[in-house]
Amino acid sequence: MTGIRPAEAAPGPSVWQQRITGEWHGRPSLFDATGTWCGYEDIRRSSEHTDGTTVYRMDGGLEAGGALAGRFRLAAPFAFGVTDSDSSRIYQGPDFHGSGQPYGTFVDARYYGPGWQVGLNTWNHVLPDGDVQVYSSMLYQGWTVVGCFNGIYRRTLDTDPDTDPGTQAMIDSHLAAETRNGPVPWILPTKQAGVFAGECEAFGPDQKPLGAVRVENRLTPLDLLRTEHHLTWSGGGLDREATVVRRRDGTREFWEGPGAWGNAQAFGRANFPVWHFTDAPHRVVAREYALDATPGMSAGGRLAVTYELFDGQSLAAVVHGVLDWTTT
Repeated sequence: MTGIRPAEAAPGPSVWQQRITGEWHGRPSLFDATGTWCGYEDIRRSSEHTDGTTVYRMDGGLEAGGALAGRFRLAAPFAFGVTDSDSSRIYQGPDFHGSGQPYGTFVDARYYGPGWQVGLNTWNHVLPDGDVQVYSSMLYQGWTVVGCFNGIYRRTLDTDPDTDPGTQAMIDSHLAAETRNGPVPWILPTKQAGVFAGECEAFGPDQKPLGAVRVENRLTPLDLLRTEHHLTWSGGGLDREATVVRRRDGTREFWEGPGAWGNAQAFGRANFPVWHFTDAPHRVVAREYALDATPGMSAGGRLAVTYELFDGQSLAAVVHGVLDWTTT
């Protein structure tokens, strides 16, 4: 691919680069700034680390898209060079310029795409099985959100889907599920009390592990639009606790005290809250992703969560993992 600048030589691929080896198959959905579903982006993603250099490639195309279709439709695949590192992965163009910082199995990347003419904040979280990746890209015009891509990717390794029937069947099944579930709106249980809980990993701002953190989010529905949440984190030096009432208004959410205040915007199965604790200068920027949400009148039972914790204006920790639902 012409125009790619070689990345700086490295003795071998980074830990993150090793995690994402292979080809990733997905059909992320496109949403506008209000959370309205617009269409699909059929994508195959792969990266190659050869002779100390890394090249990242994306091939696919947009289906539908509404008013955003012209902006996000290109007549060529993406490719860009990467300076591969577990501290900062630098995206060197020509199709993306910026960087990403890994925190274990999660990367927070911020960069610019000249073809799409948007800034992007991409969160990629590889789940514990190593073959499923939860993806989202918030899309910006300056500081203003213009849309969001998000979806789930599945990986193939050392097989050619065109010649391996089992691999092709897995890909077809996954893409069919993403087609069905991609537009499903975010929602939590509205008539059942219970708890989302799980062991998460925590990393400091230096990207070094802080240890395991037990996350529990105990829900007590108050009516169809309001639920009391009792949130606790324990372990990793990050013990925190708060009780809040979360009110849902379509694709928007509001955290209305007493222990924290904030709001959220959802794009399909992905919810993006920001909240502020009332008893300390703690702020949380988060993504909650309903892994098993499907059409119908029920909520899913598995959440992939990522929390970026700030003390004042400084990043204090990154916590990520999977929470499972138990009815109480």
